Amino acid sequence: MPKSAEATLTTGRLTRRKLGALAAAPFLAGRARAAAWPERPVEIIVPFTPGGGVDLTARIAARFLDKHMGGRGFVVVNRPGAGGEIGWGAVADARPDGYTLGLLNAPNILAIPIERAQPRFTLSSFSLIANLADDPVTISVRSSSPIRSIRDFIAAAKDRNGELTYGTAGIGAVGHIAMLSLARAAGINAEHVPFQGASGVATALLGGQIDVATTTFAESVAFAKGKADWRTLGVMAPERLTDMPELPTFKEAGVQVEVGSQRGLGAPAGISPEATAALSAGVDKMVADPDFAAVMASSSLPIRVMTSAAYAAHLRKLEADLRALWATHPWK
Repeated sequence: MPKSAEATLTTGRLTRRKLGALAAAPFLAGRARAAAWPERPVEIIVPFTPGGGVDLTARIAARFLDKHMGGRGFVVVNRPGAGGEIGWGAVADARPDGYTLGLLNAPNILAIPIERAQPRFTLSSFSLIANLADDPVTISVRSSSPIRSIRDFIAAAKDRNGELTYGTAGIGAVGHIAMLSLARAAGINAEHVPFQGASGVATALLGGQIDVATTTFAESVAFAKGKADWRTLGVMAPERLTDMPELPTFKEAGVQVEVGSQRGLGAPAGISPEATAALSAGVDKMVADPDFAAVMASSSLPIRVMTSAAYAAHLRKLEADLRALWATHPWK
């Protein structure tokens, strides 16, 4: 029996609705996926052992990003080795879907492509999200050491002419770069003893295996807690820090050297626009959170926020400075 005109019209409307819904489905699904990011836990790779300043910064960031981005989970994964190249290489090689991030640490991440013939990454291997902290370098000794000031340290290094030992978190790590900058500025020489993270440096200093620990301010504060045999001599910051105003700067000792560890979030190059936008919004909420500021302060981590463009410009300038240092004081 033939359909009535009304039935035909109704069927046509339903068909058009179905077709319209099917046509819109990919678009709506895409919008749902973008709005839902992240749909599963996000890894933040730290290329050093637990316990150092980079690891601490990553764990604080993971906690507050999780708080402000839907509670899907931000998980810190430690992948130490090769002075950071293994972990950062894993970030550079990951899918750019936003589910693998890295806690980037300059100058280390810039030093590796300068010092190595076939590095796994360069600065262009990463999408820069934001810098979060700038942790100046300190030098520390055992309290029982006869070295009691920055000037004492410089004099001892000159007297021992290359035999004074200092530990760092690795070749090309911020502590290593800092000591080479100090050597150039003060005309001294010392023997470098690299470790695979700052916690190894602290253990070696307290155990008497090295003369000097070169760590960041946050690390030195953490390592000194509850330990009588730890003395921090000075900080490579432009001015004294409010957290420890009694700690002199190197500039006060007549040495023009300022070196710190800039720590920020990065992703594989080509990260999706949806993930980039969501991460940027999450970082904005995180740094505006007074609890974040309080936790960073209690951890002695100086906050220095640089958004993507400013962060990239800063790293490019620092990279040029490091190439100039490499020409006169190569780190090996």
